[in-house]
Amino acid sequence: MSGGGRTILVGLSHPDDEVGCAGTAATHVARGDRVILLWLTRGSMTEALGPLAGAEVAARREEQGRAAAALLGCEALFLDFEDTRVAATPEAAHRVAPVLAELRPDALITWGDAWRRGPRHPDHQATGKILRDAITLARIARVVAPLPPHRAPVPVFTLRATHSTLPLAAVDVSPVVERVRALGAHYREHVGWPREAWLENELAVCGARWGVAAAEEFDAWETPPGLHTSLI
Repeated sequence: MSGGGRTILVGLSHPDDEVGCAGTAATHVARGDRVILLWLTRGSMTEALGPLAGAEVAARREEQGRAAAALLGCEALFLDFEDTRVAATPEAAHRVAPVLAELRPDALITWGDAWRRGPRHPDHQATGKILRDAITLARIARVVAPLPPHRAPVPVFTLRATHSTLPLAAVDVSPVVERVRALGAHYREHVGWPREAWLENELAVCGARWGVAAAEEFDAWETPPGLHTSLI
């Protein structure tokens, strides 16, 4: 797809969730888009950092997330939801809607409704619904006042689930694959994930389906399926 100068919002739960869409984020940055990594929590419940106090874990995880955003050329933004306690309530969507009204994204990448090890984390499930609901609430002036409502289309792309029946959109991330590897190495150093072999396999298997060296795949909720050079 063509363009540039758009705003792409990546709305996820914890720092390191963006590993699965890092190449797509870097691809949009490379074409001149503004890409914002938004995490609802700071991932303070991880045990990867040892027996530290929760506040110290949160501070270190925020630092890791901001460094990850810098590696990809993205902006970083954290909200103050509590790790492992994210709930998809109307109140939560109302908290996030003004953020969308302020950022005015042209597209959203978030969690879908996958139910398998990892993506089935309850925070992931809740985060996806909160963000998707907030898109609609951000259109309502009384919800986001005094900010102006954001009524432009915001197509949704969710991280692809193994057995998803939604249309499949893929992005060729071959030109930026070294950025993805750098991000993987960054998190591997600090939290021990993702395994290098797993990340390489994910990129290669998705790429092989489309005849490219490396790709990332998404559920396309409102846009044409197929292989693209960017999401919008």
